[in-house]
Amino acid sequence: MEELLAPSPEQSAIAVLLIGFLFGLCHAIEADHLAAVSAIVSEHKNLFAASVIGGFWGVGHTISLFVVGALVVLLKYQITKATEGMLEGIVGVMLVLLGLNAIRKIFSADQIHAHDHEHDGHKHVHVHLHKKDESGSSHHRFAPRAVLVGMVRGLAGSAGLLLLVLRTISSPAVALLYIAIFGLGSIAGMMLMSLFLGLPLYFTAGRFSFINRAIRFAAGGFSLVWGVLLIHEKFFSA
Repeated sequence: MEELLAPSPEQSAIAVLLIGFLFGLCHAIEADHLAAVSAIVSEHKNLFAASVIGGFWGVGHTISLFVVGALVVLLKYQITKATEGMLEGIVGVMLVLLGLNAIRKIFSADQIHAHDHEHDGHKHVHVHLHKKDESGSSHHRFAPRAVLVGMVRGLAGSAGLLLLVLRTISSPAVALLYIAIFGLGSIAGMMLMSLFLGLPLYFTAGRFSFINRAIRFAAGGFSLVWGVLLIHEKFFSA
């Protein structure tokens, strides 16, 4: 009777992979993930572009996890605490740069132009304020940056995940498949989170420009502050 109730190896593998997908979805809401993606998404007013950026971030994250996972599972490579801490510190530097760049773009969004006009034989100089195109209609130029940011974060976050995989999964094939399924979950999760993060920017674009800029500043500030905290914790704390 107990043998009949016991799950088969195939059922156990499916359960592990399902858990991996759910863990990937939850993995997307970690604070440093949201800080990085919110800083990039804040530069867009297009919901589709925001969602795609999250997807690109997830792709980069999955690439790093899978490469390092293959080294750990197949070659028994061990990630030391010192290496993990250094990578986390690099993530902090990246978050600071993303935050500063997002804030910089808020204050450089306007261009001042002077135009000469002639009325009744008299020349006049008119100063006009024009806004740069921030619609983000071409999200492709942001794809490499989002992938790179995801790859850096994937490297920094790989140690804990891979240790968990090695302790619970005996089959190397299932372990690698777990990482891939986890990556798909993180891609889906980041696309959803990017979409939600882009909603306030979408609804405040144009008519509520002050609120829009405040949200963008908050996103950049969140990335900046979280990056500084990571740098202090990983590089300067005892």
